[in-house]
Amino acid sequence: MTGTSTDTPVLSVRDLSVSFPSEAGTVNAVRGVSFDLYRGRTLGIVGESGSGKSVTSMAAMGLLPDYAKITGSITYDGRELVGMSDREMCDIRGNGIGMIFQDPLTALTPVFTVGDQIVEAILCHQNVSKSAAWKQAVELLDLVGIPEPDKRVRSFPHEFSGGMRQRAVIAIAIANNPRVLIADEPTTALDVTVQAQVLDVIRLAQRETGAATIMITHDMGVVAGTADDVMVMYAGRPVERAGVDALFTEPKMPYTVGLLGSTPRVDRPATESLTPITGTPPSLVDLPHACTFAPRCPVATDACLDGEPELLPLADAPGRATACIRSGEISGGKLDGEELFAAPTLPADMYAGVPREERDQTLEVTNLHKSFPLVKGALVKRRIGTVDAVKGLNFEVRAGECMAIVGESGSGKTTTLLEIMDLTPPEDTTILLGGKDAGSMNNRERRAVRKDIQIVFQDPMSSLDPRMTIKEIIAEPLHSLG
Repeated sequence: MTGTSTDTPVLSVRDLSVSFPSEAGTVNAVRGVSFDLYRGRTLGIVGESGSGKSVTSMAAMGLLPDYAKITGSITYDGRELVGMSDREMCDIRGNGIGMIFQDPLTALTPVFTVGDQIVEAILCHQNVSKSAAWKQAVELLDLVGIPEPDKRVRSFPHEFSGGMRQRAVIAIAIANNPRVLIADEPTTALDVTVQAQVLDVIRLAQRETGAATIMITHDMGVVAGTADDVMVMYAGRPVERAGVDALFTEPKMPYTVGLLGSTPRVDRPATESLTPITGTPPSLVDLPHACTFAPRCPVATDACLDGEPELLPLADAPGRATACIRSGEISGGKLDGEELFAAPTLPADMYAGVPREERDQTLEVTNLHKSFPLVKGALVKRRIGTVDAVKGLNFEVRAGECMAIVGESGSGKTTTLLEIMDLTPPEDTTILLGGKDAGSMNNRERRAVRKDIQIVFQDPMSSLDPRMTIKEIIAEPLHSLG
């Protein structure tokens, strides 16, 4: 990545490769990654799941398992990190290099308070008293925007909302003023409003510490708002590098064009559907000696199969590099004036031209409400209040329609869906599913109608039983519903 002529990279990665053994063969998760990271600048690393983004950051942190084979070079402040022992890395982790992990709930220990975990990070690397460390912990929580930090420092992670937990993880990451800050998917599963708040906190932390930052994400919008430079990865290796403005205005790699085309844009009117990249990323076992994106590329030629293109600088675009033999022909995301990825042809809408009032009513909800009691006491619990999660909600959905329910965390979105899925409404609530009143259904009817109403949950990890195979999980509802 580019910096001024007087800059010295804080972190330099050269020809980094990481592989893992598996039953199917060697998994080449990262292949030949190189970049320089400069103080005060942010490098965005983007790509689909499995492209090697997180493995690259884990290698820099020394957090990969012992069976991982790592080659190449990672130098931090002139020190070679590849080959360092875990004890040696402990002096750098959390001190010179801080990391904001993807899932704050698994990053925080549930049996210790948030303050305990911040204090632990401080005492590991600073020669201060415990009382001074607690004072720093309160200041850090205040810095990242936790209200009443002097009180919340004694709270446990489960007593924080998702956005507050992510802020606590950021506080731990910046506790020792690291020179490098790695953010691995820091806004995944957060509301857009909380996402914006968390990104503001990361920018604030970078200003306070002057850290060089790596932002790992699949969200091109996050990259546009935070990064100075961008590295696009596919199948374990970089396929395009550029400044953020140049990448968004003039992508030169077909894969980058596809990523941008599949991302909603707020700066231009939407007249067509998003353009998805068809197909799936390749298996990283026994990769062919050819362009790995060729099977999904709409402009691939026979020459693309003669070998895997190297990441080479573009002669007409200083500071840019691509791994595509046709980059010079691509302009404005087009080749010879034609879009690389055409908008998909949607199937004919059977309800086109049919007035809404003439369509069948699929779902009608009247006066939906749900409240939860607030209780206090360990042995003898007493009710001290009520939380109205949903109150007096009315709506209907007709055939062929898609209704969106939006709002911040705690606004009642998920509770609304769960109450509908339960199909046992309170006496003063009416739920009509396909014209049938859920309140009047017996258990047999309710079981039968569950075939007609399904839900996709937010977190697949907690939705899938880890003791069952995928086959068993998919087969279970088919068996149970006949």
